[in-house]
Amino acid sequence: MSCLALSLQPANGSDILLQTREWFPPSRALGALSAFRHTRHAFAASAKNPNAVPDDAYAAESIGDDPLAASSGQVIVGVESRYRIVYRLVNGIYVLGITVADHDNSVNVFECIHIVNQAVSVVVTACRGVDVTPEKLSRKYAEIYMALDIVLRGVSNIRLAAMLATLHGESIAKMVHSAVDTENKIRGADTWSAVEIHSLEQQAAIDAFSGTRFELPAETLQAGDEVAAAIAPAPAPAPAPAENQDEAQQKPEEAAAEKDPFAASDAINKPQDLAGGFKKTKDPSATDLTLALAGLEVTTLPPPEATQSTQINVEGFEGNYGGVEFGQEQASIGEAFEGFNDAWGGGLDPSEFVGPSKAPKPQGLGGLELLQTGPDAATKPGAAGSGAGTPLDNLVTSMKGPEMYISEEISAEFRESLLARVGLMGVVYLRTLPPKTAGDKETEFSFRVEGTSAVKRFALQSSRVSSLGNGMFHVRTAASEEPIPIIKYSLLPRLTPLPLRVRLIKRHTGSLLSVMIQYASNPDLLTPLTDVTFILKLPVDPTLLKLSPKAVLNRTEKEVRWLISEIPLKGTPGRLRARMPVDSSEGDEEIEVVGYVKFSLQGAQSFSGVSLRPASEGKTDFYEVSHKLESGVYMCN
Repeated sequence: MSCLALSLQPANGSDILLQTREWFPPSRALGALSAFRHTRHAFAASAKNPNAVPDDAYAAESIGDDPLAASSGQVIVGVESRYRIVYRLVNGIYVLGITVADHDNSVNVFECIHIVNQAVSVVVTACRGVDVTPEKLSRKYAEIYMALDIVLRGVSNIRLAAMLATLHGESIAKMVHSAVDTENKIRGADTWSAVEIHSLEQQAAIDAFSGTRFELPAETLQAGDEVAAAIAPAPAPAPAPAENQDEAQQKPEEAAAEKDPFAASDAINKPQDLAGGFKKTKDPSATDLTLALAGLEVTTLPPPEATQSTQINVEGFEGNYGGVEFGQEQASIGEAFEGFNDAWGGGLDPSEFVGPSKAPKPQGLGGLELLQTGPDAATKPGAAGSGAGTPLDNLVTSMKGPEMYISEEISAEFRESLLARVGLMGVVYLRTLPPKTAGDKETEFSFRVEGTSAVKRFALQSSRVSSLGNGMFHVRTAASEEPIPIIKYSLLPRLTPLPLRVRLIKRHTGSLLSVMIQYASNPDLLTPLTDVTFILKLPVDPTLLKLSPKAVLNRTEKEVRWLISEIPLKGTPGRLRARMPVDSSEGDEEIEVVGYVKFSLQGAQSFSGVSLRPASEGKTDFYEVSHKLESGVYMCN
């Protein structure tokens, strides 16, 4: 053992602290400390009176020329029970380490010295310097006591550094049981609790695979039995006559070839027959048709009542609205669904029940043919859009120079009337001159990006764009047919504007579910939103549905779509209503209804306020075209 006890003893006064191991009696430690104090006093008296002889019991065991005069050293004390005490003096306070005094080198004195040095580090850290006094030690007595208890049992340099760092911060009590976690955290190693789950998953996977059984189809087993029978050696034949032995010896190779399970079958050369064979029978009363229909169940025709019209009444849902007759009457689809639509305020689109009709091909001047009415029209008929020098090529080559525009996508989630989260991602696109026009010439210019106060971060395509600082960028790229994304950015959520605010309200009363969507446009938009689609996801496939205003019902996806042609910038909020009965068995469960919004907007300015400007005023390096705003996951629930 290296160190049995640690103690703090002032030069004048009683001992301040004593920390011993569990098996070392404190009484013996106090005896060793008393002997150390007696030794100090004896040598102090001999230092004042050189002619006086110190106590022979202690002077004989002193180590060094001038024992106890230096700031550190060691001395052997005691008469019957002898102990070696390693000491360090810190501003009048002795830090003592007690160990046994064996002369057979069974004690590692250097390890005891190392523990005493660590104890000195704890004391100096607790007193915030080398000015160690009993008053300062009493203020941090509990922390010093627990820290010396950890040091006495052995501590690494990593854990000692962490312990000294938390001596004046968090409680030192957390360090008592955190030896492994602290060292693993500092070294970057994984703890057993983090690695154990991988071991458990691997063992569970091994157990799952070891207990897995695979069932093969009966056809596979039958084919395997046939192959095994072909590979197995045939039973020994009876002794053949002498005249047949020569023939058996002449065909050994043919027999071996027939037993090969991978040899081609003779069925390949046979003509293919129909399933069942349809063999001719000698019975003149039976025909091929009766034989083919043998074993088949022939369903009987439905009764005449089933072909009559069916009356479906719609009662119990806010009154009796009549019904629809599905019969063989020659009524048009509009007349059949006229009362149906009026009863619910719209809700069924007759186009769902009518097959798609192919639009007639336009005759005469239509599409690009209109462009050929000028004096440079091709003389050959049907030459529009083909060949060199066509009007379509003239439109492509009409670009004055490189064009740049911003495409932004906004996503938002509303929970009733509150905005839960929002995000906007923008991409700056560059459209160069087509390669036919530009040739091998690269597109190179500089531009400025303004209005970036709300931008969270930029991402550049470094192979084409480089930042010059202070909002200036330089682009250099080869010509391309498609627009090139050169910059991507995202806005801070708290500074992201909303083009549309949506609110979803749900009421479930009894077996009736009512849903209302309210929407209002942002009055700061430059142009109003047009062609906005609202999608309401229904929890079940509705049997009866009332919608206001008219909408399109998709039973496959269980959703309702409203198309709003234009939302005014200022005015009362719009309302979309839907009511439907639900099964009473689902009354206890919470019914979830979600709405989605899809829209797009183009304008001369970007929605986020980010703008593109030339590097120098009055110089046109590029042309700014209309920017675009699209909706991402724009939902309300």
